[in-house]
Amino acid sequence: MQVKPVLEIAEFLAPIAEEVGVEIVDVMFDRRTRSLTVCIDAPQGVDLDLCEKFHRAIDGPLDEFDPTFGASYTLNCSSAGLDRPFRTLRDYERHMGQKIEVHLYAPIGGKKYYEGTLSGYDGETLKLTAEEGELTFPADKVAKACLFIEL
Repeated sequence: MQVKPVLEIAEFLAPIAEEVGVEIVDVMFDRRTRSLTVCIDAPQGVDLDLCEKFHRAIDGPLDEFDPTFGASYTLNCSSAGLDRPFRTLRDYERHMGQKIEVHLYAPIGGKKYYEGTLSGYDGETLKLTAEEGELTFPADKVAKACLFIEL
């Protein structure tokens, strides 16, 4: 099954997302299930009503855009989730000053996991205020950074 690049699909949907008041954080196509999933985020949070509103807004335009070149597919719209990994500069900016968790590929300072307040990110380094003090990690050493979820 031929599918347009997900980046192209995301760019096409971006103006509609802006109108609805959401941000597209990921677009995925699963060839096995023939499903296109658009993950969204919004300043007020994402609930089922917002997912449905966005789904209805993109359904018709996507049919015209024809991301699968005429093949049938299932369209899904969902929240990106609170614990989703940060992927873009915008993700880091949005969570500046909040408690996050950082997973490293290899230990730094004897540890591969840190929790603390995100105090800086410039694409090359991540800065964290933690119990250990001010920490700086090279961005290419960070396997995953995400919002800390208190259970």
